[in-house]
Amino acid sequence: MLPQEKPRVMVVDDDDALQRLVSTLLTRAEMEIISAESAVEAADLLKRAHEQGVLPHVLVLDMMLPDVSGLDFLRQLREQSQFDTVRVVVLSAIADHDKIREGLEIGADRYLTKSYLANNLIATIQDLLALHHQRR
Repeated sequence: MLPQEKPRVMVVDDDDALQRLVSTLLTRAEMEIISAESAVEAADLLKRAHEQGVLPHVLVLDMMLPDVSGLDFLRQLREQSQFDTVRVVVLSAIADHDKIREGLEIGADRYLTKSYLANNLIATIQDLLALHHQRR
């Protein structure tokens, strides 16, 4: 990410109210938001972003999507090397330790439960953006 570049964050969640809340929080933190309501829509947006050379820096991903589970989408994403630089934050109502471990093993960089949304989301994304910047 270039110093003058606004961080791009894709939020993938089918819950409209949560989508608006996350977008508002991140917009206030001066991040550019890309929204998708399903894995299919997210995959299409990511493909177009890759073609244009403007991938999101971070993807915030819900586990319960209407078309494909978040874990399956994450697995598919991590199998495609063109998306290696995209950091993934799972944001889920599922707080089961096995699901959290599975998400992290598949390739999530962080796993947050929705009950801690307001306190941790911005700090988590800023931490991943700093790591992204260090790797470049």
